[in-house]
Amino acid sequence: MRWAVPVAELRPGPAAQDIPAVPAAPAAGLLVLPVVGVGEVARGCNLASVLWDALQTCGAGLLDGDVLVVTQKVVSKAEGRLVELDPADPEAKVRLVESEAVRVLRRRGELRITETVHGFVCANAGVDLSNVEDGHACLLPLDPDRSARRLRDALRALAAVSVAVVISDTFGRAWRRGVTDVAIGCAGIAAILDLRGEADAMGRELVATEVCVADEIAAAAELVMGKDRFVPAAIVRGVERGWFRRSSVAGEVVRPPAEDLFR
Repeated sequence: MRWAVPVAELRPGPAAQDIPAVPAAPAAGLLVLPVVGVGEVARGCNLASVLWDALQTCGAGLLDGDVLVVTQKVVSKAEGRLVELDPADPEAKVRLVESEAVRVLRRRGELRITETVHGFVCANAGVDLSNVEDGHACLLPLDPDRSARRLRDALRALAAVSVAVVISDTFGRAWRRGVTDVAIGCAGIAAILDLRGEADAMGRELVATEVCVADEIAAAAELVMGKDRFVPAAIVRGVERGWFRRSSVAGEVVRPPAEDLFR
């Protein structure tokens, strides 16, 4: 797999926005490109136009078959999912988190492990204070799959290409340290690749293998976006064309309670 990172982070030289246009990924690999130069996203802005301008400026462009991964934070900002939060009130965030949760699974100090209305089990109902103005908090999009569909349709109209969109967010893992990006919404790309009934490399039938390719794409994109560079989007180029189809995270990834061994 090839990773493309901003030139300015590797060695002295031209700024990231001066990187020339890159070719399509080779047949046997992926190309992951940061979308630099997006700038601050304002409430109510046309996010598709903002991203399309940045894609042209940084030279990445959009090609048929690209997957554009966009962080939840800029989607939420564009959709107005910002609320005021009193920084002088230590209980204000806890109250907000519990109001955003349909169920609180665990409590430890100010931390809440919650189930959201979307079905996500995550820390603090997705309420985030990073990369927002003081006195405000950012909430998850109301319907991330719908957000992905709208962004995909708008980009198709602007760029005249067929692309997929993944909305990503950062989640922890219950039995592993560290966080990673996962897909909370998608459009035009399989969320789950169901390999049950297929044969493995030794010819044995796979009976339980379902690969969450949307999460894998989100995690790959995060490697060039980072948490402290204000690169809120990335292109994953060279994804298997057979994975492009109608899909949703809500319908394919979120595990129904009847299948959950831990709730």
